[in-house]
Amino acid sequence: QVHLVESGGGLVQAGGSLRLSCAASGRTSSSYAMAWFRQAPGKEREFVAAISGSGGNSYYADSTKGRFTISRDNVKNTLYLQMNSLKPEDTAVYYCAGGVKITTYESLYDYWGQGTQVTVSS
Repeated sequence: QVHLVESGGGLVQAGGSLRLSCAASGRTSSSYAMAWFRQAPGKEREFVAAISGSGGNSYYADSTKGRFTISRDNVKNTLYLQMNSLKPEDTAVYYCAGGVKITTYESLYDYWGQGTQVTVSS
């Protein structure tokens, strides 16, 4: 079992930046792909970004490409999401997830954190 805990959310003005972290514990493995998803009020959860176990491959949603950067530190068992040029439409609960294969499909991730709220004011 892998336990994921997100942190770093908060309230920020449009144009600002935040860095989210996701600490993994338990049966962690650097071979696990990791991802960030988000869910805005009244909307379905959506893919944000994903990174392979080695960190060599990454995918981004079109809406976050060029503004967000996903990274990982396998020594610290921590996943990051650097979010720049934030927009009000980025407001959501952000979740980290882990699985055996890098993918944009949330159903293929086995482990999930509890989420952290990001609110971007206009």
